[in-house]
Amino acid sequence: MDAAFSEEQAGIRAALRELLLKHCGVAEVRAAVLTPAGHDEGLWRQLAERLGLAGLAVEQRYGGVGCGPTELALAGEETGRALLPSPLLATTALATPLIDSLGTTEQRAELLPRLASGELTAALALPGAPLPVALGLVGPEGAAPPVGGRAGGVQARRTPDGWRLYGEAGQVLDGHSAGLLIVAAHTGGYVDGRALLFLVGPAEARGVVRARLTVMDETRPQARVQLRDVRAELLGARERDAWGVLAALGGPVAAVLAAEAVGVADAALERTVGYARVREQFGRPIGSFQAVKHRLADLHVAVQGARSAAYYAAWAAGGGQPPSGAAAVGGLALAQALETAWTVTGEAIQLHGGIGVTWEHDVQLYFKRAASDALLFGPVHRLRARAAEAAGLFAVTDEREAVVL
Repeated sequence: MDAAFSEEQAGIRAALRELLLKHCGVAEVRAAVLTPAGHDEGLWRQLAERLGLAGLAVEQRYGGVGCGPTELALAGEETGRALLPSPLLATTALATPLIDSLGTTEQRAELLPRLASGELTAALALPGAPLPVALGLVGPEGAAPPVGGRAGGVQARRTPDGWRLYGEAGQVLDGHSAGLLIVAAHTGGYVDGRALLFLVGPAEARGVVRARLTVMDETRPQARVQLRDVRAELLGARERDAWGVLAALGGPVAAVLAAEAVGVADAALERTVGYARVREQFGRPIGSFQAVKHRLADLHVAVQGARSAAYYAAWAAGGGQPPSGAAAVGGLALAQALETAWTVTGEAIQLHGGIGVTWEHDVQLYFKRAASDALLFGPVHRLRARAAEAAGLFAVTDEREAVVL
């Protein structure tokens, strides 16, 4: 593994940080989350056109940049630092790779250029399965997530004029505003049924009812999506089980999420250090007290450790490890990053003397992101348990006993 970033990778990071410093301050973030889209659509198009952010994972022949998980992780770290509300996770990290790997030639040619340009955004609807379960980051190995039987979830029915979907999915990231939906739907009988992936585009929007949810972290908007006899198109040329395809994305997505959490933690720590330098108590800055110094030093070490783990996960997902190994590494890195973000932002609230938890203060935004991500993409102990199982650390000898190898 080469731990040094290339000149191109360093340039992507520097250019993105510079643009976000100019156009994505906390005031802009607070304004963007209140828009119908939940993000600044103009800024997203600018990021797509000037930096190719929307097309980082898209091949150059489709108008993208043709980069890999490392570049996506670097972008995720910078957007996490800025708390940027954007379709980066839902569109670039989740939907685009699915279309690229599964889509027919016609589907790729039609959708990938629009996704890469920022013209089109996408969302992944997973009824009955939280994202980390669907990606194989938590849960027992080889176990398929629930998709709903004869009732519940989203059902797919084949008709003479194509597939029709009906049902409901909750907690769909960017589901209220995405122009394209990728839906995991149950088809077949109750016993031998399976989940397939379908495309629901703007042209098939009739019968789609979206409701934006009230969430803890407004910078990560979620929606409930109802499908009422909606026309859909199968993603790909043949029917492939959705969960096997999604599990292959576990490593790259975990690396991006881990890098995002590192960015959140780093920004919160930076703000806290700045506050400790100017906030005075007993006639001197509180940062001069040994107890505060030690706490800040511990947080710095934690952030650096989580950053190293996230970078290693990105390297593993980019070909350094096979997909199963990359998912295990990604799950461990994500667990460390989520735990670090939670610890750092919680300490930031405390070291701000409690004022950080007030609505008017900016540090509470980082705390909400850390808390929300821990709920959406964890829990941490299950991420670690799944990684331990994948590595073969535990073997069951009989129904009553488990031993450590």
